[in-house]
Amino acid sequence: MSINFKEIHIGSLIKEKIEIEDVDTLRLCNFMKCTEKELENLYQSENLPTDILLKFSKILGYDFFRLYSQHLILFSPPGKQENTEHKREKSAFPEFRKNLYTKEIIDFVLEQMSSGKKTKSQIIKEYRIPKTTLYKWVAKYSERKKK
Repeated sequence: MSINFKEIHIGSLIKEKIEIEDVDTLRLCNFMKCTEKELENLYQSENLPTDILLKFSKILGYDFFRLYSQHLILFSPPGKQENTEHKREKSAFPEFRKNLYTKEIIDFVLEQMSSGKKTKSQIIKEYRIPKTTLYKWVAKYSERKKK
């Protein structure tokens, strides 16, 4: 399954995961507290409320929120540069590191490169992936393909 992180249609991705896992529709309806018709409508939805997405994540054992996190990693604009004289104030919100790349992100980036859709320099510039990181991925994953 290849996921387009730029345009996420969450309903169809959930339906695909349900088919892969072979989850019974009656079980889903009971867990989601909905009818089969309402379930089909959810599959057609490009966006879903977070409470529903959380329920699907629980029953399928898959973090669907991570799809949106991956989108942010690849497509969010660069953060503003902090002035070193001003220290950032502590926030009540937890801070997440942006530079954690999952296997799906690495595969996506390497696929873009191997298919010729993007060059190494385009990937470095557009996705703000450090040059050394990209070259390590290329070396590491090309070795695995040879084995």
